[in-house]
Amino acid sequence: MAEWGNRAGCVPPVHRSGGSVRRRTRYGYAQRRGRRVRGGAGLVAAGLAFLAVLAPTPGGAVAAPLGGPRPVSPARFVPGPCPAVPEPIPGRCGVLEVPENRARPGGRTIRLTVAIIPAVSARPAEDPVVFMTGGPGGDAIGDIPFLIDSGLNRNRDLIVMAQRGTLHAQPNLACPEIDRFYADAVGLRYDAPSTGRLLVRATKECRHRLTRVTARGVELSAYNTTENAADFADLRRALGIDRWNVYGYSYGTDLALTYLRRHPRGVRSVAIDSVVPPQIVSLPWTWDSAGEGIRTIFAACAAQPRCKKRYPNLPRVLTEQVRRLEARPLTVMARPPAGGAPVKVVLDGGALVNLLVANAVPAVDVPAALDELARGNPTRFARARAAGATPVLGEFAHGLTQSVACSEWVPGYTRADLLRAGRRAFPGFPDTVLAQAPQLPFEYDVCRAWSVPDRTAVQRVTTVSKVPALVLSGTFDAKTGARWGAYAARTLSRSTVVRIPGIGHWVVPQSPCAQNVLASFLARPTAPDTRCVSGLSPKPFTITPTPETA
Repeated sequence: MAEWGNRAGCVPPVHRSGGSVRRRTRYGYAQRRGRRVRGGAGLVAAGLAFLAVLAPTPGGAVAAPLGGPRPVSPARFVPGPCPAVPEPIPGRCGVLEVPENRARPGGRTIRLTVAIIPAVSARPAEDPVVFMTGGPGGDAIGDIPFLIDSGLNRNRDLIVMAQRGTLHAQPNLACPEIDRFYADAVGLRYDAPSTGRLLVRATKECRHRLTRVTARGVELSAYNTTENAADFADLRRALGIDRWNVYGYSYGTDLALTYLRRHPRGVRSVAIDSVVPPQIVSLPWTWDSAGEGIRTIFAACAAQPRCKKRYPNLPRVLTEQVRRLEARPLTVMARPPAGGAPVKVVLDGGALVNLLVANAVPAVDVPAALDELARGNPTRFARARAAGATPVLGEFAHGLTQSVACSEWVPGYTRADLLRAGRRAFPGFPDTVLAQAPQLPFEYDVCRAWSVPDRTAVQRVTTVSKVPALVLSGTFDAKTGARWGAYAARTLSRSTVVRIPGIGHWVVPQSPCAQNVLASFLARPTAPDTRCVSGLSPKPFTITPTPETA
C-alpha cells in the first residue's frame, strides 16, 4: 500500500514516458449551470468568475469530521498555464484554491493544479470524467498519458486534479529524505530493525521540515481523505458542472467511495479500479491481498500444462526461498533496469515477498524467476530490487501517504493482529517477514513519528449507494486483491463487477478489454458491455530450458 504510488507501484508496469504517440485532440464543451459552453474555452471558461460555496451533503450515516461540524468555506478555480511535464498536456489548466482545513475559517489556502483534456469526439457527451489517482501521494498529472492512451477522453472531457499535498499542489508534501532512504535501502536487509530505524529517522526529518519550514508550517492532519473528497466536490462546483463521472484506481477508489458517500450530488457514475474499500483497509488487510494475488499467479501457472510441468510446486518453492533468504541474505551487484552502473543489492525474505507484491518482476516471469533463484541465479529479482536505487526525488508525496495511512489505516489493529494476518496468508514464512505489512514496512514506528490524530471513526465507513458503479479488478493484483472489488460492490446496488484475468494493479491501462468495458459503462452505466471478458485468460508464462537441456 504505500508503495502505492512511487513506493506503491500505483503505476502499471510500463515506463512513464511510454514512447507512445499522443493523439491530437480538439477541445470540446462542458455544462455550466445547465447550458453548454462551447469552443476553445471549454471547462476552463466555465470556471471563470465562478465562486463556489461548499455545502457538504454527506450520504448515509457518517460521523462529522474531527473538530465538529464543518463550516462553509469558499473555493475558486483560477485559470493558468499548464505545468511543464515530459509529455505536454493537450488541454487547458488552472488551479483550484481551497482551505487547507475546512474546520478553521480564515485559515491557510492551498492550491491544486487542474488539467482539462478535451474529448476526441466532435460531439462529446456533456458529462465529463474526473480522475482520482492512487497512492496516496501519486502524481495525477503524470498519469495523464496513461489515461489518454486508455481512451478516457474519447467521448468526454477528462478532468485531472492534483490531490492535496502532491507534486503539482502547493504545498507539496514530498519527502526527498524518504526517497533517499529507499535508494539506500536496496543495499540493506528489508526488514532488519536497523533498516527500520533509518526509515523512522528519514520520516522525522521530513516531518520537521514540512511543519517547521515556515512560521506557519503544513498542518499534516488536514491531509486526509475527507478533505481530499471535499476538494473534488469544490472542483465540480467551481467549474459549474452539473454532473460528472468519477474514475479512480487504488487509493483513488478509497477516495472515490468516500466522495460518493459524502458528496453524492452531481455523480452520474463511479468506476473503481483495483479496489480499496475504506471500511476495511488496514495493515492486516495488506497480507490478505498479497496472499490472494500471489496464489492466483501460481494457480494460473498450474492451469497451463507447460508451466505446470516446468514449474511444479511453486508455493513450496516460494516458501523455501523466503526462509532461505531470510536466514542467509544474498548480497549481489545488479544493474538497474533503466541502466547505469551496477549497485549493491541485498535480497532477504522480506525483499523477495515485496518484489512479488509490487509486481516488480512481471507476473509472466515469476515462475521462471523463482526457479532460477532456487537454482542459484537471483538475476531477475536482483535487477528488480536495483530499480529502487534511482528514484526521482520529490516525485511522490510520502507526506500524504503517511498522513492518510497513519490516521485512517493503521489505528485499531495491533502488531499482533498484523502478524496473525501474515501467518494466515503465508503459514510457512518467518515471523520477521510477516511482522511488516507488505509495502508499508515499520509503519507502526513511522506513524508514531508522523503523529496525526486517529480518523477511523470518520473514514472507516461503508459506502451505500444506488449510483451506477463499475468495479474492476485484476486477478494477479497482490496489492489490492481482486475479491475486494466484489466486497465493495455488495453495498453498491447498481454495480457491475468485472475481473480481468492475468492483470495486476491498475487494470484499465493494461487491458484493452477493460478499456472497452469502461467506455461502454460511461455510455450506458446501468448496462455496460462486458462480453470481451469471457474470452480472456492469462498470457502464457515464460518457460526457460531445464538445466538438463540448457
